[in-house]
Amino acid sequence: MSNPLRFSLNSSKISSFSFSPFSPSSLIFPKSGVPRPNQTPSSRISSLNVLGPLQFTRPKRLASFKVHASIAETNQPKWWEKNAGPNMIDIHSMQEFLSALSQAGDKLVIVEFYGTWCASCRALFPKLCKTAQDYPNIIFLKVNFDENKSMCKSLNVKMLPCFHFYRGSDGLLESFSCSLAKFQKIKDAITKYDIGHSSNGQPKGVGDLHPS
Repeated sequence: MSNPLRFSLNSSKISSFSFSPFSPSSLIFPKSGVPRPNQTPSSRISSLNVLGPLQFTRPKRLASFKVHASIAETNQPKWWEKNAGPNMIDIHSMQEFLSALSQAGDKLVIVEFYGTWCASCRALFPKLCKTAQDYPNIIFLKVNFDENKSMCKSLNVKMLPCFHFYRGSDGLLESFSCSLAKFQKIKDAITKYDIGHSSNGQPKGVGDLHPS
């Protein structure tokens, strides 16, 4: 009993004990209800204050992540800018259209007329890309309606999405409007027209058209 009494009366020991730094575990993880021997009520309040700034750092990191994610999304190509492969070509003028038909020779050419604002065009497009990958011997041409209104008018395109099937001197084989629900119509036309065919000359149905 004499040792504890001498310890409490020794002012130097009390002074050194009172100003010794708190351990990190007592500051960050204080035990509720039971203070530690070297922890006064005011020190428990200080330990809680230490946690305050840490709680505000996490939302800042999340906000930063969202900003970077949105920037990454803007760098992605728009849905109509994606191509399935080398056999899917964007057409920007009548000259490019006629040139693509001439270079295709006797290959089957499928032309899609679409609008960037057209919900049916967007819904159908992924399946069209998959079809282009499944039929690498077929040429797929994409024509933006808003960029080529005069050409679309010359080709009698009135509804979107619209599809034209061409091949060599046979020219225009078939044309129709099609939605995702009726995509089998495109598959049936491919089965019908994607056959061996050899011919020469300018495709029929486009002889009266001239580059704009």
